[in-house]
Amino acid sequence: MLDNYIENFMDHLRFERHLSPNTVESYRRDIYKYHRYLKEKNISDPEAITHEEILVFLERLYQTQSDSSVSRILSTLRNFYKFLLRTDRVRKNPFIKIKNPKLPGKEIKILNQEEINRFLEGIPTSTELQLRDRAMLELLYSCGIRVSEIINLRLSDVDLDEDLIRFIGKGNKERIVPVSETAKKYLKVYLNAARYKIEREKKSDYVFLNKNGRKMSRQGFWKILKKYSEKAGIEKNLYPHIFRHSFATHMLEEGADLRIVQELLGHSSISTTEIYTNLNKKHLKDSYFKYHPREKSK
Repeated sequence: MLDNYIENFMDHLRFERHLSPNTVESYRRDIYKYHRYLKEKNISDPEAITHEEILVFLERLYQTQSDSSVSRILSTLRNFYKFLLRTDRVRKNPFIKIKNPKLPGKEIKILNQEEINRFLEGIPTSTELQLRDRAMLELLYSCGIRVSEIINLRLSDVDLDEDLIRFIGKGNKERIVPVSETAKKYLKVYLNAARYKIEREKKSDYVFLNKNGRKMSRQGFWKILKKYSEKAGIEKNLYPHIFRHSFATHMLEEGADLRIVQELLGHSSISTTEIYTNLNKKHLKDSYFKYHPREKSK
């Protein structure tokens, strides 16, 4: 019974929620930790587990898993039982009252605007590959996008006449994002003067190609970023998502509405976007003590 329920849930994640194969497998691994425990307890009906048995299961998890992993597994099991409720397989969700462990707030790293400018301006544009890199990294910051979104960008997604680009984000969600004049300038030069030389006889509809004319990979993108981060002389760990964090924070610093930033980032919940308001408050506080005349004199 339980095996069938799990496979039904996997199908739901794949075909109804359109989650990526990696995400679906992550759900499966989490559920099978629970599945093994139920088997050990000879529980075949997922509704038959008691509150006390759940607490024993959690106690075991804490022996081998971090708090964040336990939190993720609990979230997976709540979603699993929600699915079972909706499909009339169970009448109650035994995990609904089980609280996640309280996790420490994760500090979000960003680059300030001077560091962003120094990094991007330091990318040369003498060769076709350098033009590709400049356009790609300008776009990364300009639109606040994820690595997966930039490497999967297709030519048909780009409308430079309207200054808009279509991205497919998490869960196959589509969003339309404006592109800045600077990013547009380098993207246009790359598309008109460099891309066809990189593509050569290989035909591809992806915007960013590797040196062999094939679709850029995630690993290839990381190598390019690492190469320029070493040259920039910025004493921070540069990784792709730091540009997305920086984009959101800088937009709020310049007065953008929180819901506009939410839409640009493609967040389904505004609470996810609100983490950047805390960074913005820190910016305001730092600016106050730096520039207020009564503070400057101390």
